[in-house]
Amino acid sequence: MITNEMPFGFWQPTRQMFSLERAREWADLHERGLEALSKLAVRAVISSRPILLGTKLVNEAFALVDGRYQVLHHKQYFPAENGWQEEAWFESQRMGFDVAEIGGIKVGVLLCTELMFSEKARWLGTLGADLIAVPRATGADHRMWRTAAAMAAIVSGAYVVSSNRQGQQDAASPRFGGGGIIVDCEGVEFGMTSSRDRAIAIELDQPLSAAAKGRYPVYVRQPIQTRC
Repeated sequence: MITNEMPFGFWQPTRQMFSLERAREWADLHERGLEALSKLAVRAVISSRPILLGTKLVNEAFALVDGRYQVLHHKQYFPAENGWQEEAWFESQRMGFDVAEIGGIKVGVLLCTELMFSEKARWLGTLGADLIAVPRATGADHRMWRTAAAMAAIVSGAYVVSSNRQGQQDAASPRFGGGGIIVDCEGVEFGMTSSRDRAIAIELDQPLSAAAKGRYPVYVRQPIQTRC
């Protein structure tokens, strides 16, 4: 199961001014929320949460596998605009984009904005990712996100599954648009959640994902970088 980005409580980074008090409350709420997630009737949950480290938050992607906590990734690309002032609220203390084995599946994570950088999806594909999980908190315009999800699958040969926040908490916050997306390892959109279909399940075909690693453009080697 994949949730949206930092799913508990109000979305806090709506303004550029960082609030240590609100950050601490948000982090504590997600700490308590781990128990609720661990009780869901699924073997594994992939999500993210804010953790207060020093004077800023980190956005940590994690997996709960049979109730056991596993760190997956720290978000490293932060928007800085009205409603999403994440650059002022967050930093990263765990660099890199890696793949972890979860329930026998090789999983990589791109947190929200990171999906827009297809070279990261391509890198996860070279590490053998069967699945790229994309928790996100985005608005009602799904056009870019559907395109980015398809492109991530095309360049990686991995399935891409994304879940999004929905609704608006107050007048100062953005209106989150829902619309969870599943794209198969060939870049074909399998489905999208809506108010009628709140969850979508797919059977991940690992042999198909492995075969996709040998098709165009996944197999194309990247040139060695040289100084000009």
